Amino acid sequence: MRALLIVLPLLLALSGCVQTLDRALDAKEADKAAIAGFGEIRAYLDDRFDEVPRDLHDWAPVTAHKKAAALMISGGGAGGAFSVGVLSAWSAAGNRPQFDIVTGVSTGALIAPYAFLGSAYDDTLVDLYTSGVAQELVRTKGFVGLFGSSLLRAGPLRGMIERYITPAILQQVAAEHRKGRRLFVLTTNLDSQRAVVWNMGAIANSGRPDALKLFQDVLTASASIPGVYPAVMIKAESGGRQFEEMHSDGGSASQVLMMPQAFLTSSNRLLPVKGQGIDFYVIVNNALMPEFAITPDRTLPVIVRAYSIFIKSQTQSALTALYNYSRLTGAGFHLASIDAPVQYSMFDPFNTNYMRAVYSLGYAEFTAGTLWKDKPVFR
Repeated sequence: MRALLIVLPLLLALSGCVQTLDRALDAKEADKAAIAGFGEIRAYLDDRFDEVPRDLHDWAPVTAHKKAAALMISGGGAGGAFSVGVLSAWSAAGNRPQFDIVTGVSTGALIAPYAFLGSAYDDTLVDLYTSGVAQELVRTKGFVGLFGSSLLRAGPLRGMIERYITPAILQQVAAEHRKGRRLFVLTTNLDSQRAVVWNMGAIANSGRPDALKLFQDVLTASASIPGVYPAVMIKAESGGRQFEEMHSDGGSASQVLMMPQAFLTSSNRLLPVKGQGIDFYVIVNNALMPEFAITPDRTLPVIVRAYSIFIKSQTQSALTALYNYSRLTGAGFHLASIDAPVQYSMFDPFNTNYMRAVYSLGYAEFTAGTLWKDKPVFR
């Protein structure tokens, strides 16, 4: 949520848009859209029970364990280093689960494929989040960015994703998907105002030559803060008509990808196997506690402060809903967040010292046994 704050100065800028391809004509056409040739690789977070994908074989996890393990990694920009520290310490302890479900939003979407593939990729994540390479992502367009589609250039983010998400990674994700494990990422369709859940394992396992590009597109979109990075245009079709959808940061809709909202308001169990339990491990790459600071009585600082409160409150509400669902269904609830003050500046959003500090915090708290909370604690 801290990374999202750098978008707010854009409220003072004029917006412009150049459209070259068709877009959905209306909500009805948008809601029926699909990605040609890929089958049911996505769903909406607000789908009703009668709207979920028909082929649940590709969506529900398949595990022989009595209790499945689900890892949910939130947004948070540079704060993603916190979850990298947690995962590294978990691997070092020797008891990190092979997660049956991994979900990611925004920076969590970039971490999720490697968390899904296991401890062998810890060093890759540590390099991404503590070596300083993330500072390459802040490359402005200059004054022209105020009147275009974004402040920052898309190239550095897209280039980083293409370097790290390779055909070999795609093949490994596909192999794990065939074993019954599931990897999901959230984007926001800006046109329809709906959160889109992408089945990344199904994309990887499709065998299509354009699977790698779509996989990379979804990750780029999920991590693209609106107005800061350009939205990603994804080709879709509905009723035989082709058009483009505008996808952006999944964190605009939800900081954590939990499960379809219909589940959270019901007692329906997430897993189809009777008697099979599940543990939810949620890593929030931000502070959930109040963070005192004197707010200057000026327009931008007030907007920034108010927006940060909104995002924090949204996350707290979502976690409370998941906790109540867990109590109702007997699922395990385990929550980790940045619960110590770490100096951060929105004007230096990928500061290496900050990223190293929250990485160390996650590692140290896991090692000390003080990381996980069994209920939402916000103070």
